[in-house]
Amino acid sequence: MDAKQVLHRYLAKQRHALLMKLDGVSERDVRWPMTQTGTNLLGLVKHVACVELEYFGEVFDRPSNIPLLWLDEGAELNADMWATASESRSDIIRFYQQATQHADATIDALSLDAPGRVPWWPPAREHVTLQQIMVHVSVEVARHAGHADIIRELIDGAAGDKDGNLPDQTAEEWAAYRLRLEQAATEAAEHV
Repeated sequence: MDAKQVLHRYLAKQRHALLMKLDGVSERDVRWPMTQTGTNLLGLVKHVACVELEYFGEVFDRPSNIPLLWLDEGAELNADMWATASESRSDIIRFYQQATQHADATIDALSLDAPGRVPWWPPAREHVTLQQIMVHVSVEVARHAGHADIIRELIDGAAGDKDGNLPDQTAEEWAAYRLRLEQAATEAAEHV
């Protein structure tokens, strides 16, 4: 497996981890704002689709022709971070799949040292390569997949992935573990 295939495999794994967090969540909960800044599962997927379209499209002069209305002048603030009532889950997933297909076509067509330009980065850093963007986007997707993991746990307690990346414990064992952490936090605060 060459370096591009390795990077692409890691990107694909993070994409899958992000989408998996939508499975089994109600329409309300998949879009419910779980933080003070409104972070929600469907919004994370919509945002990551936009990220992939911009970085693997505009940066390498390979436009997708998929409209990104939330980037238009006058668009609502953070419109790429949530789904409107008229945008269905399947709409957002389809949009994400289109974005990843376009990104994959760019990755397949270019060599790792292919030059690109990120016009929204500072001039000193705006000139990039496909390899740099693959790393950048993989990290971005992984960051948001981690957000989605926490959001999903807050919604219904589902945590980790299907590969068993968390210890296999009962609800009671997790409760005891959490209590132990709370006690350690309280004790540490008393020592300050």
